[in-house]
Amino acid sequence: MPALVLLGAQWGDEGKGKATDLLGGSVDYVVRYQGGNNAGHTVVVGDQKYALHLLPSGILSPGCTPVIGNGVVVDPAVLLSELSGLNDRGVDTSKLLISGNAHLITPYHQTIDKVTERFLGSRKIGTTGRGIGPAYADKINRVGIRVQDLFDESILHQKVEAALHEKNQLLVKLFNRRAISVDQVVEEYLGYAEQIKDFVADTGLILNKALDEGKVVLMEGGQGTLLDVDHGTYPFVTSSNPTAGGACTGSGIGPTKISRVIGILKAYTTRVGAGPFPTELFDEDGEKLRIIGHERGVTTGRDRRCGWFDAVIARYATRVNGLTDFFLTKLDILTGWEQIPVCVAYEIDGKRVEELPYNQSDFHHAKPIYEMLPGWSEDITKAQTFDDLPKNARAYVKALEEMSGAPISAIGVGPGRTETIEINSFI
Repeated sequence: MPALVLLGAQWGDEGKGKATDLLGGSVDYVVRYQGGNNAGHTVVVGDQKYALHLLPSGILSPGCTPVIGNGVVVDPAVLLSELSGLNDRGVDTSKLLISGNAHLITPYHQTIDKVTERFLGSRKIGTTGRGIGPAYADKINRVGIRVQDLFDESILHQKVEAALHEKNQLLVKLFNRRAISVDQVVEEYLGYAEQIKDFVADTGLILNKALDEGKVVLMEGGQGTLLDVDHGTYPFVTSSNPTAGGACTGSGIGPTKISRVIGILKAYTTRVGAGPFPTELFDEDGEKLRIIGHERGVTTGRDRRCGWFDAVIARYATRVNGLTDFFLTKLDILTGWEQIPVCVAYEIDGKRVEELPYNQSDFHHAKPIYEMLPGWSEDITKAQTFDDLPKNARAYVKALEEMSGAPISAIGVGPGRTETIEINSFI
């Protein structure tokens, strides 16, 4: 059975958790393939709301095995706290698998993240300060610590010592901070080994065997396409690859085993952190979207920047990910607008541009060109089929589908697990 990839098609916060949870009952494995606890997913099950940061959303589906892949960076303290919180609420977390090749976030990564961001001042990136970027930097610099290192005290001590040799010089001499003790870090992290050892496995092997046996594997990205370190609005991006290519490297599943790539689109656009955002609103409409849409970061607690739907970035997401389908979320939030603007192109230096400019300076200066679509006032949260939607809501969905370049196969009409219209099955 081929694998599925589900990812954000904007700047993250599109509602991937809801989409993953919807599919969770039909898949055997759900894999987080990149990012860390800088990604937040909100899932509503009945009258219960769950905020997940590091764990795959599939952990809420009883028949599903949740997997943290090798491409993820793991803060063990956050992991154990999240597991404990779910256990206390009666969620079975015993099936969790963690790749032994996943890299660890340590206290010195968090310290470096925070002091560096503060040092940048007005040029700051807008990171979450959770150590994700520095952990990925150590991975690329080959001084990272992996989950498997927790089970060899000698190796762990050597690696922490090597990593802190340079970092302590930086902390003390440049940032005027206290040096971090190698022994303290090692002692703390050896304490995590016993608590997570039963979860650690060769997840790449397990997932490939599962596919060979005809089981369904869903790979879930954090953040979104425009935050990809290679394909996003660099440098205002995350430190990994949320795009479809990252699903392969972050899970150990080859590209020929992927059959569907599903992009999650919000019916408008939001962004957290710094960086260009052509359709951002600074008026009453922006505030209305923020309030009605409850646009506050699950992980950061920061208000999200809000704007109208941007078809240019949707087309870009289709192209770089090879999207086969879209899942459109939060359509209900747009109820009540008489007219709804949709960005169909940009104006840059007096010229109309319909594709995302590769030049960073051009994108910073892009002005949205809007097409006005008629709105609707009817409540759509009880809609069960596409035909149940008001005429103008159906027209809005069809217009977005045509502009974005891939079919919209599901529509979120409310926050609940059942408040979704399925047009085409993903499996």
